[in-house]
Amino acid sequence: MRKPYFYLLPFALTGLIAGCQVEEGGIEARQVTQYTIEDFLGTTSIFGSSFSPDKTKILVSSDETGVYNAFAIPVDGGEPIQLTESTTDAVMAYSYFPEDERFIYGSDQAGNELTHIYVRELDGTSTDLTPGEGLKASFHSWAQDDRSFFISTNERDNRFFDIYEISLDGFDRTLIYQDETGYQFADISPDKRYLAFAKPETTNDSDIYLYDRETGEMEHLTPHEGEIAYHPVTFSPDGSSLYILTDEDDEFTYLVRHDLATGAREVVEKADWDVWYGYFSKHGKYMVVGINNDARTEIKVYDAESMDLVRLPDFPLGDITSVGFSRDEDVMALYVSSSRNPRDLFVYNMEGDEPKQLTTSLNPNVDSYDLVDGEVVRFASYDGVEIPGVLYRPHQVSPEAKAPALVWVHGGPGGQSRVGYSGLIQYLVNHGYVVYAINNRGSSGYGKTFYKMDDRQHGESDLADCVASKEMLIATGYVDPDRIGIIGGSYGGYMVLAALTLAPDEFAVGVDLFGISNWIRTLESIPPWWESFREALYTELGDPAEDRDRLHRISPLFNAANITRPLMVLQGANDPRVLQVESDEIVEAARTNGVPVEYIVFEDEGHGFMKKENQLEGYKAILEFLDKYLTAETETIAE
Repeated sequence: MRKPYFYLLPFALTGLIAGCQVEEGGIEARQVTQYTIEDFLGTTSIFGSSFSPDKTKILVSSDETGVYNAFAIPVDGGEPIQLTESTTDAVMAYSYFPEDERFIYGSDQAGNELTHIYVRELDGTSTDLTPGEGLKASFHSWAQDDRSFFISTNERDNRFFDIYEISLDGFDRTLIYQDETGYQFADISPDKRYLAFAKPETTNDSDIYLYDRETGEMEHLTPHEGEIAYHPVTFSPDGSSLYILTDEDDEFTYLVRHDLATGAREVVEKADWDVWYGYFSKHGKYMVVGINNDARTEIKVYDAESMDLVRLPDFPLGDITSVGFSRDEDVMALYVSSSRNPRDLFVYNMEGDEPKQLTTSLNPNVDSYDLVDGEVVRFASYDGVEIPGVLYRPHQVSPEAKAPALVWVHGGPGGQSRVGYSGLIQYLVNHGYVVYAINNRGSSGYGKTFYKMDDRQHGESDLADCVASKEMLIATGYVDPDRIGIIGGSYGGYMVLAALTLAPDEFAVGVDLFGISNWIRTLESIPPWWESFREALYTELGDPAEDRDRLHRISPLFNAANITRPLMVLQGANDPRVLQVESDEIVEAARTNGVPVEYIVFEDEGHGFMKKENQLEGYKAILEFLDKYLTAETETIAE
């Protein structure tokens, strides 16, 4: 498994830029339109691609109404049809039923991540398949015969997830595996005999186990020595093989077919980057492989029988992601996006017709020509290690009109900033801020050696990379050396607080979105459903019982007296990963220094801000804060 993320949920914003037409030092600046926050929030965020039984509609989740709801997108074109009407809690649409337009969806309560699984009936009513308090459930897949589907829930023991089969006949539940160990369910074979599980030991070392329902035996498929990652992906359509990802004898993960009868393994897909996933269409006609190619998604579609590549049409807008197929495998659904264009849904007839675009997610008031392409830029850090990241340069900046800049730190700790659409980043760039989305050491996507470089060095070597990135920004010639701030969410929020407390003179301002301030408390209060990788988390970050001194040393709360620069903090009151007290206490401590501190708490949000009305308030406040303390001449507030 990859590192358990204190991740930053995707922002549902948009963005652009304003300036003048000049050319200086090889950098061409041009005038563009500047847009309001309301313009940015007019962009729609969508995901999901389940075909209706008659292939006339595709089920998606969309925040068109301000809160994520389920919508049906007509395949022949036309306006989306709203299927749920939540005004409070996000609806995550999973799948249509095989023979009618009922569908399965998930929803939590105000961002608390205690997701329940629902069926939306044809009459518009909903049935909660996982009723109760304090539980978390997940939808996994349909059975191959389409007469049942599989879910997991921790209602019996909130540390572990049991696997159930739900029959279409009255939604009766059958327990098919009761977990007492902390296995992570991956897939079930087409004949429902075998269940594949992952078992993490550390964030760099994991195993695969195969449970035989007929014998009741759990087989360890990947005994090994040393640190090797093994992850189960999917069973073959005929059930004879299990496809797995591993980095055995390699820097990057690659896809392997494991024969269940003989144990023989065959490499299916290998690249100079991590292979992310592989899966089959319903009846196994096509196989889809995803590769994390230098912070971009590279999709390959194969004829599964011959393993010949299927030639896809060219999409000028950007990268292809989230490929899905109709149940008869005749039609493909996919998303296309780029730095300047959010995800749009397309359909493509496998007989070779031209692809059809079904959505236009970017607000029509916003011209994508005014947006900025992210550029992968690398630099040598303090110790010579090459650090990658994605640089966004406002169109209007030049060496004669130097701009303020922000180092953007992703969540994680093992996350990755990727080339693609980020509304909040584009919004800030629109208003004249250079943004460098750094992939400091410990980020995923650059090999296992790079990935583990920050283990038990958080707030130290990773922070030093962020500081070192300033020199790269200054060397562009268009960044003002005295106006470089730092921004991030979740683990990235921790990095903001670490920067202002452990390297207090390096950044002019900090914007922390739900970041950790006290590692001891955070690691002692992780959600109970993270039990399966508690030890892996402790191995990487530190055990609060055994590594207390170091965790105390790198926790911003215990170094808050060092904060001398303006700080902004945003927090969701229902966040189960980074508790509100983490933000409350760092804000209180910073204010005792006489430092300007702005603090916003959203009572109806969790780990990330899903509602557009909250994004409107929060992101507008971020820009106003930056305009006040970073665009203007920034001075040390407290000596």
